[in-house]
Amino acid sequence: MGLSFLPAGVISAASTSANANAQDAAACGTEKKIDIAEMTWPSAAALAHIHAIILEHGYGCSVEIVTGDTVPTSASMISRGTPAVAPELWTSTVEEAWEKGIADGIVVKLGDAITDGTVEGWFIPRYMQEKHPELKTAEAVIARPDLFPDPENGDKGRLYSCPPGWACELSTSALYEAFDMSGKGWNLFSPGSGGALDASIARAFTREEPILFYYWGPTSILGKFDAVQLDLGPAKPDVYACNTDTDCTDAPGITAYPSSPAIIGAASWLPKEAPAVATYMAKAGLSNAQISKLLVYGDENKADADETARNFLKTEQDVWTGWVPAEVAEKVRAFLK
Repeated sequence: MGLSFLPAGVISAASTSANANAQDAAACGTEKKIDIAEMTWPSAAALAHIHAIILEHGYGCSVEIVTGDTVPTSASMISRGTPAVAPELWTSTVEEAWEKGIADGIVVKLGDAITDGTVEGWFIPRYMQEKHPELKTAEAVIARPDLFPDPENGDKGRLYSCPPGWACELSTSALYEAFDMSGKGWNLFSPGSGGALDASIARAFTREEPILFYYWGPTSILGKFDAVQLDLGPAKPDVYACNTDTDCTDAPGITAYPSSPAIIGAASWLPKEAPAVATYMAKAGLSNAQISKLLVYGDENKADADETARNFLKTEQDVWTGWVPAEVAEKVRAFLK
């Protein structure tokens, strides 16, 4: 039976109920301040500002952005229930403590921050693969050091690793040894900083020169340049763990880089007191490609995290409006004008 056949009082009650449900979906639900961890890397920082704008201006929440990083943020969430949200938490480095926090009902996973998983591995430019279609695996590239000459020693190939002290320097050095690349005509090059690594990659792509390099995503480098990830074979977590553990005495082994989960983590009080906010954040994942695109804007325009977030909200409305009720989206749009 349609509404046209219902008594007027029932119609009125139904309309009131629908309006109330819509208002509930668009309301913050808690008077507590929702503090959001702004991590030290660009993607997590931008995500923190995206969520802060939507929560404050769309849902009417009281919001504060606080400085964060993986280990101290997760430890604080587990011990004190604050910050309320970590919008891009790489749990692989705090796995045991985080799982215990979930089991104890202190923290929760609201969703995946990076929907298709993080990326880590060895890359070459696509134009190199187009010229040499056989270059799909690490072994195929290692067999051709002549195609990737070391600028300082053209008789050998060069593999660009990570700056000293980074975990990826350990993993790349271990693979270099496991593949016996030294005996196959390769040099391992460690740039002095992340900026130096980025500059080397950018220079090679701009000049369409060959380069073999370690990198990870989502990042502006992988968003800006058309790089192809090489097949390193299956991921072997135990081998990878040993490769990156300076105390492990086993010989380095060949393994792909395991994809690290990057989640939207929260203190358990948030979904209890602000279910509408939790529902929104559970939908607020982005793919590697989407985050890399976001970061390219920040990199090319020297924009800070807040400017990068605002640009995303203005230019990617077809993405984020699917996370929230229509009335929330309208409030955010009104703020951005």
